[in-house]
Amino acid sequence: MLNAALAIIHDEHRSMMAVIHGLQFLAREIRDKGAVPDFRLFWAMIYYMDAFPERLHHPKENIYLFARLRQRTGEADEVIAELERQHQEGGQQVRALEQALGYYEAGKPDGFQVFAAAADKFSEVVRNHIELEERVLLPLAKKHLTAEDWVVIAESFGENGDPRFGADPDNEFRHLFSKIVNLAPPPIGVGPSSRDTAD
Repeated sequence: MLNAALAIIHDEHRSMMAVIHGLQFLAREIRDKGAVPDFRLFWAMIYYMDAFPERLHHPKENIYLFARLRQRTGEADEVIAELERQHQEGGQQVRALEQALGYYEAGKPDGFQVFAAAADKFSEVVRNHIELEERVLLPLAKKHLTAEDWVVIAESFGENGDPRFGADPDNEFRHLFSKIVNLAPPPIGVGPSSRDTAD
């Protein structure tokens, strides 16, 4: 079950990394190639980065992974405290990104620069958070958690989600992620290219 649990956690991290890569890629296309901004796609990406971590990924980490690791060892206390602090601040960081996108969409002269800077900052925060979990927290979890712990964690992160987070939340976010992929241009998705959009 350890491998199953870790595979799901890493997969969820990859989904979030794909979206923030997409944000930065699209911003570069606008800056470097004069691509037409797709605000619908940007809003979908930001919604995903708000709702998926807040409603699904982070609650499961807090309730199942972090809590059980705290029970097994004090060695992880400092990194867990830092990760929990970052989880709490996540909503504020998303609001800042939403405000920057709204400013850009409103047609302000420096709107793109403000949004691109906010997207870069948000992306750096997410990358650093995931790196801290994967390089520090998960090795400690592998060292200290029991086989029984990993069964519970794998089930909580499993296919059907957790009933406390709503009816089949995983399916909602899989659908949203698919929508983002279908809207995004190559190479990050299968939607129309920026050239097609401009034509």
